[in-house]
Amino acid sequence: MAGDQLAAGAREDERDEEMDEALRALAEPRRRAILRLVARTELSAGEIAGCFDVTRTAVSQHLTVLKKAGLLTERRQATRRLYRARPEGLAGLREFLDQMWASSLEIARDLVEAETAPREQGA
Repeated sequence: MAGDQLAAGAREDERDEEMDEALRALAEPRRRAILRLVARTELSAGEIAGCFDVTRTAVSQHLTVLKKAGLLTERRQATRRLYRARPEGLAGLREFLDQMWASSLEIARDLVEAETAPREQGA
């Protein structure tokens, strides 16, 4: 039982680290813009760089951060590198936000029920 709890805790820590890395990557506006560009289509690094007024080196660094965070896939085609968004890279963050939203809704429901109960009893 204790081993199961340790394993579950380790998985949760790993998910937290993955989520933290994704959040750090998404904190930079240009990286979010890159993700939007490659969300529906695969683009080369050069095509991505052409959309920004920064050096190719800067775009390459952004692509590296996004790849390390698990938010992009890279595919080589001859001498080109093609990038596409990896939606499953946001799964941990989405799960976290869904849980937070569900908790907030439950709290709001409990508050409304607590507020209406005395009125119903007094009626």
